[in-house]
Amino acid sequence: MATATEDKPLDWARVRRNNGRAGLRKLVGLIADDRTDMAPAPLALHTSIYTGARRHAAEMAGVFHNEPIVAGLTGDIRNPGDVMVFDQLGPSILVMRGKDGVARAFLNMCTHRAARLIEAHEPWQGHLPRVTCPFHAWTFDSAGTLVGQPGKAGFAGCDIGGRNLIELPCAEYFGLIFVRADPDGAPIDAVAHLGSFGPVLAQLELDRAEPVKKGILTADSNWKFALDTYGEGYHFKALHGSTIGQTHYSDRNVYEPFGRHHRVSFPDLSVGALVGTDEAEWPDTDYGGVHYLFPNTVVFFGAVMPGVYFTQVFRLFPDGPDKMVCQFAVYAPFGVEDEAHRAACEMAYDATATVVQTEDYRVASYGYANMKTAPAGHHVVLGANEPALHGVHRHIAAACGMPLDMTE
Repeated sequence: MATATEDKPLDWARVRRNNGRAGLRKLVGLIADDRTDMAPAPLALHTSIYTGARRHAAEMAGVFHNEPIVAGLTGDIRNPGDVMVFDQLGPSILVMRGKDGVARAFLNMCTHRAARLIEAHEPWQGHLPRVTCPFHAWTFDSAGTLVGQPGKAGFAGCDIGGRNLIELPCAEYFGLIFVRADPDGAPIDAVAHLGSFGPVLAQLELDRAEPVKKGILTADSNWKFALDTYGEGYHFKALHGSTIGQTHYSDRNVYEPFGRHHRVSFPDLSVGALVGTDEAEWPDTDYGGVHYLFPNTVVFFGAVMPGVYFTQVFRLFPDGPDKMVCQFAVYAPFGVEDEAHRAACEMAYDATATVVQTEDYRVASYGYANMKTAPAGHHVVLGANEPALHGVHRHIAAACGMPLDMTE
């Protein structure tokens, strides 16, 4: 990956074009050889990997309350005084940008009597340079400092009678805002967390992305079972016959792991026409792909038509072991150009949300209900042609300290 110099910023559009062409070579080779990237062997998973209450508790402790989790993008709180609510880790969290431009995270809890400071729920965001408690009007600035305390004399002599907000580890890197839900947790090292995946994400310029539309998708399913659909194209033809199943090859993918993260690319039907042709005759190539950030975030970046990009962010969270909440958002990757562009982004949200909710999450809900009533000892199986899913499950199992062969 190319790097910028102090006097010459990196031309990210050129980087994406070059990487898009390199990715296209891989996809053309895949179709020419009539193959797909494969794991060494299929992977059988006991149903308790999804349904187990003990595993769910381990994932909450070892993953969602311990790992850096994406709370949003830079554009969600671009200006000083901007704030957003982040609810899905269990404790409600406020992420605020201070006057110094730094993004910080705090428990959404007044230090007086624990009232919820902002009563709206995710995906709420707004501009509040100061946050005032609705209970007794204690007021905090965007750095979490207590700056207004009616009846202050009533707390004289009490060491904890005038506390600032409780801060959580927070880091902003490559346009991603990470939060750790444990106030006593270690600072977040985003560079180490992303590792070799960092340069891949850098080219997406997520710091420029402007939010256009957000919403919530749900499934009566374990979160991992719903997450599985984002890592394989084996289901395209059967499940998405009227949408992506008509535009893309089914059961064909290029899988590229980067530590605990990965990128997976699915060839559209136009790739087949390039097989056997001279590369000099190929059309200009747009970069795109499905980017998975461990443990629960999927970023789709790509062009639905030449030069017209969308950034879609899916963040999947458990709502107990048997339900799932997905915070879904569509961004204009480099800012909204005009009202027509905004409308196109909104349409992208609506179309994607409809397909995911009525097709992917419908199947996940019905399948999970079957898992709950399956015979004792029943296993599902991930095919060797679904390699991304193998990696996701192995890394989640390692993070929560329960290997995949440990059943309940």
